Parts: sequence; structure tokens; C-alpha cells
Amino acid sequence: MADKPNAIQRVLDSVSKVRPNEFQATLLSFTWVFTVMAAYYIIRAGRDALSSDWTDAQLSWLWTSTFVFSAVAVSVYGLVVSNIRFRVIVPTIYGLFAATFIGFYLSGTFLGDNDLVNRSFYVWVSVFALFHLSVFWTFMSGLYNREQSKRLFSVIATGTILGAIAGSGFVSAWGEQIGSLNGLLIASVMLLAPIPIMSRLDQLRGTDLGNADGQAQLPRDEKLGVNPFAGFTRFVSNPYLLWIGLFILLYVTMNTFLYYEIRKVFSGMERAARYAAWANIDLAVNTLAALTALFATGRITTRLGVSFTLALVPLIMLGGWVVVAMSPVLASVVGTQIIRRAGNYGITRPGREMLFTALDTETRVKSKPVIDTVVYRGGDVATGWFYTLLASKLGLALSGIAVVGAVIAGIWALVGVKLGRLFDRRQEGGQSSAEQHESTA
Repeated sequence: MADKPNAIQRVLDSVSKVRPNEFQATLLSFTWVFTVMAAYYIIRAGRDALSSDWTDAQLSWLWTSTFVFSAVAVSVYGLVVSNIRFRVIVPTIYGLFAATFIGFYLSGTFLGDNDLVNRSFYVWVSVFALFHLSVFWTFMSGLYNREQSKRLFSVIATGTILGAIAGSGFVSAWGEQIGSLNGLLIASVMLLAPIPIMSRLDQLRGTDLGNADGQAQLPRDEKLGVNPFAGFTRFVSNPYLLWIGLFILLYVTMNTFLYYEIRKVFSGMERAARYAAWANIDLAVNTLAALTALFATGRITTRLGVSFTLALVPLIMLGGWVVVAMSPVLASVVGTQIIRRAGNYGITRPGREMLFTALDTETRVKSKPVIDTVVYRGGDVATGWFYTLLASKLGLALSGIAVVGAVIAGIWALVGVKLGRLFDRRQEGGQSSAEQHESTA
């Protein structure tokens, strides 16, 4: 007689139809992404705590360095995955980052508060952010087949938000006591957890999951890789993609303005206090984002449409900037940042990802790396220097920055409405023959 399912299995089965033979793999996958996200948010708070040590111009140069290193890292990654089997790459990536973060811990221990080490760490964490989830989801596509992924990925994905809450909550509760350096060591060890988990999942792939014969979306020994700039011509020649790029650039501007202002306010705090303060922001953001995604996002998108979904957070930001202009204090700036980030994770990001479903697979795969590196990271650089010009060269105070931010938020909302309409037209009528020719050119 088969064993009766335990309580956890019964709950999973009722919520997402996780079958008994899939339970162990699903739990391990959830544990993997939960651990990685918790580690990232422990590290992230330490990175952000350093930002108050530098001037606007110095931080802008660091963002420029981040863009260059990110482009190089993604290019090298594209070359590596084209020549090395992916099951070898996964432990290598996590092992490499864990080793480098342990190296930063040792540098901080023996060299003390070294500015060069701090700057290198700030840039390297931003590079790490490009890979910690990308590698995980690529491995997941090779673990589960399409039918399994439709049922299981929603369960596994909850590990991302819960891990983010756990990591930021840990720093919020104990960050001032343990310090960012010890937090870095803890996170480094956590990043090694995916290696044995991956090994076990690789075994379950052909046994419990029954995907040993290439039935998963990504064959086990397939070599992957897309040149991150191969889709650049495709991106600049496609009006729809250019509108998406503009939407993301305006989003990045909102992030830059608020990030620069918050770090200025935090500059008078001790670094350990900053470490906990940034974690408090992350904790509030992730908790609010989880509640929004659970109770609001689906209803907003299905009932009010993509245009409203994409314009909602920009309109809220417009109101937030007006409040900041009228009351330029810490509470209004931090509150606006929390609402912006939570709204992005819970509403704007899902709506933005929907936009790519109107593209053919090749265009989607080739254009996404360009948007993630050139538009997103390049936007960080451009908007960082734009803020520096406004604040340092033109002398705008917080209230003046808020007025500029409100204008940009209004433009962002209009772009969101435009994008939603373009998406609806593509969904209703499909691409024209000219666009189809363009997408395969």
C-alpha cells in the first residue's frame, strides 16, 4: 500500500497540484531560491549602507563602473555557457561568488575600513545581482518539463519573496548587533547551499520527475548562450521594444533620484545603523509587494487592463513627489521609495513582463539581455549623472529634485498608457507582415 501523503503534501496538492513524486524536487527548488534570495538581501543591505560614504559624483562613477563590469560579465557568461555544459556552470557561479564574498570579509577583517575594497564590493554586488536568480531559473527550465512548470513554478517562485523578507528581516532584527561584515560571512556560506541541492535535483530529474530523456525544457547537457548584444540591432529597429526601453529608463530615473536622496539623509548615521535602516526599507518593500501581488495585481490587470497597470505606479509616484516637494523630510522620501519599489515588484514588473509575451521567442530571448544590460544598467549611469548635474552643478535641493521627479513620473505614466495600447493591438490583431519580417531579420 502506498504511503499516505503528509500534511505538507496535502496542502501543496490542494493549492498547486504538486504530485507526490514531485514533492521532494519542489521543496528543494523552493529551498534553493529562498536561501539565495535571503543571502542576497543580507548582502544588499551592506552594499547600500556604504553608499552614504561617497559624494554624488563618486557614486555616479561607481554606477558607471557597474555598467562596464556588468556588460563584461554578461558577455563572458554568454561565451562560457556557449562552450561549457550548464550543469557545470551552476555550482561554479555560486561557488565563485561565495568565494569572492568571503574574500571581501577577510579583506574587511584584516585591512579595516578600506575605501578601495568598499568600492569594489559595491560594484561586485551589483554584478552578482545579474546572476543569482538568472542561473536558478535557467536550471529550473532544465529540471521540469512544460506541464510540470505550469503547476510548480508558482509554488517555487514564492521562495523569492519569502527569502527576500527573511534576509531583510534578519538584518533588520540583528544587523546593528552583528554588523555588515559578519552578515557578509553568513550570506557567503548560504550561497554554497545550492551546490548540494543542485546535485540532488539532478538525480531527481531522471527518477522522480521522469525527465531523463530530454523531456525538460532545457536538456541536461545542452550548451546555452546568447551573445548579450546580438539583439541590439533588433532592439533599436523595433518601435515596440524602444517604447519598452523608454518605460524602463523612466523607471530607473525614479529609483536613482530616491536612492541618492535617501543615502544623503543616512550619511549622518553610523554604518551599522545604516545597515539595519536599509534592511528595514527592504523588509517593508518586500512585505508590501507580497501583499500587493497576492491580493491586487491579478485583479488590476484582468479588470482594468495593461495600460492602467503600467500607469498606476507612475501616477502614484507623481503624487509621492508632490508630497516630497511640499514636505521634503526623511519620512516622505523613504515612504515614497517603499511605495515605488513595492509597486514595481507587485504591479509594474508583472505588467512589464506581460509586454514580452507579444513578441516572438527569438526576439524576446535576444532583446531581453540588451534591455537588462544596456537600458537598465546604462540607465543607472545616465540618470546618476543627471541627478549629479541637478544637485551638484545646478544646486537643486530636495524640493527642486521632487518637482523634476514629478514631471518625469507624469511622462512615465503616459508612456505606460501608450505601451498598454500597443500591447492590446498586438494581442488583438497580431503583428503586421512588416513587423514579422522585422522580427526575423
